[in-house]
Amino acid sequence: MPTQSVETRDERDGRRGARRPGVPSARPRGGSRTAQRAADWARRAPLLPALVFLVVVTQLPFVATVVISFLRWNALAPDNRGFAAFDNYRAVFTDPAMRSAIWTTVMLTVTVVLVSLVLGLGLALLLDRRFTGRGIVRTLLITPFLVVPVAAALLWKHALYNASYGLINGSLTWIWRLFGSTDPPQPDWMTDAPLAAVEVALIWQWTPFMMLILLAGLQSRPADAVEAARVDGASAWDVFRYLTLPHLRRYLELAALLGTVYVVQNFDAVFTITSGGLGTGNLPYTIYQTFYQAHDYGRASAQGVVVVVCSLLVATFALRTVSSLLREEVTR
Repeated sequence: MPTQSVETRDERDGRRGARRPGVPSARPRGGSRTAQRAADWARRAPLLPALVFLVVVTQLPFVATVVISFLRWNALAPDNRGFAAFDNYRAVFTDPAMRSAIWTTVMLTVTVVLVSLVLGLGLALLLDRRFTGRGIVRTLLITPFLVVPVAAALLWKHALYNASYGLINGSLTWIWRLFGSTDPPQPDWMTDAPLAAVEVALIWQWTPFMMLILLAGLQSRPADAVEAARVDGASAWDVFRYLTLPHLRRYLELAALLGTVYVVQNFDAVFTITSGGLGTGNLPYTIYQTFYQAHDYGRASAQGVVVVVCSLLVATFALRTVSSLLREEVTR
């Protein structure tokens, strides 16, 4: 007779407790969540020193600046110190000198960014072609952007703009002597056109930056579309208008936004070339005057907060443009 296996109670319990396919196990969730959190913190732990350093270096000084902006704190009147609420911010937006600095900053930024974009686009289009010595020319064109800002400002102030021994007036003297004239014009560029003198120096320095971004955009342009357009009889202007310019739209936006963020904060050229005089005092120079000359720490902090907030708004658009460019590159 066939022997029948006797199923013990443990075997029956094991069979009943076996997990069916598709049915989640009855493990406690608390342990898995704790293990997941521990794994997440293990991955983030190497970044904690960098995060702490970033907070200490950037965020704590900004928080201190915000706190000081609500205080009445002038070193020339140490007894009159206390909480000022929004008086410093009210003074910032009602001060005629501050409004003049805002207008100067807008004019300086718009002129430098637009002219640098146009010149950078032209240089990028030239460097996108193949010719002998293109690498050397590209290196020479990038050089102005690598010069220290103070050194660049000193170069323009003394070597180029100086009315006595500057290169510009020396060139005018040489040209006039070629035609037999002994009375060449010798304008004082920093006095006759102070804002234009600062703008030209900044355009010279920021055009290579625009050129690099736009050149990267040109080299990412699909070559087959350009070749197809040329085969179909499209002229160089048609290729630029209907293919190149739409492709460079986001790169132009990125270059303009990044250039705006940096030019708004420019202090070196204004301080070195004109010392903020003759209507060239922009926002950073006005903050410098309020802090180091008027010794009004509360109002200078309020001015700094306003400038930082405006810069953050522009930087937000720049980051969005960068993220959209990265998404486009990933989807290709």
